[in-house]
Amino acid sequence: MTDVDRQVARAGEVLDRTRAARALQRGRRRAATGIAKRVGYAAAADLAILVVAVTLGWFIPLGMGGALLVFAVMAVVTATLLFASLTPQVRAEQLTAVPLKTLPRMTEQWLETQRALLPAPAQTLVDGIGVRLEALAPQLATLDEQQPAATEVRKLVGEQLPELIRDYAKVPAGLRTVERNGRTPDAQLADGLRLIDEEISQMSAQLAQGDLDLLETRGRFLEIKYRD
Repeated sequence: MTDVDRQVARAGEVLDRTRAARALQRGRRRAATGIAKRVGYAAAADLAILVVAVTLGWFIPLGMGGALLVFAVMAVVTATLLFASLTPQVRAEQLTAVPLKTLPRMTEQWLETQRALLPAPAQTLVDGIGVRLEALAPQLATLDEQQPAATEVRKLVGEQLPELIRDYAKVPAGLRTVERNGRTPDAQLADGLRLIDEEISQMSAQLAQGDLDLLETRGRFLEIKYRD
């Protein structure tokens, strides 16, 4: 390797570590926000139950049994709100029809449900794609749904990305590390995720520059390369 190659390689490693750190921070923020919401909802529900119980107590003496029943209801409601999912489950099929401005957020939610099924390198790549989608969301909020550029973004994020992961999930677990035509399914998945990550980055840059014609051209190129 030349000095330039080494510098490029080191720069790539630094970039990968930076993106991994950002993805980790993002995951922690989302987890902390989710916990805070759960605790807040549980506290509000418990307060409402107490208000109802006190109000009823003015007219109907609850006694010890009633008090125990109130505490039991509070315990059940609290446990349900703390441990039940606050985020509706997103199906891959929904991503083709959701409004463009909500596509990045819903795609992130779907990726979270698929993350545990993926090998460690692919999980890191998925985390990085989540960071890309987070940055892309404000740009899509102002993009006209009827523009060809919007179609290309939806095709990449809402169709090709879920399709890649679903195709991988169909491969039996015992065959995912077995080479076929010189590559394993794990390696093919990682290569596909890297390609999609790069394309989202390029799309974001082109949207920022207002170069929608170039974005449409890149979308067609990606479809050919992805299918290959």
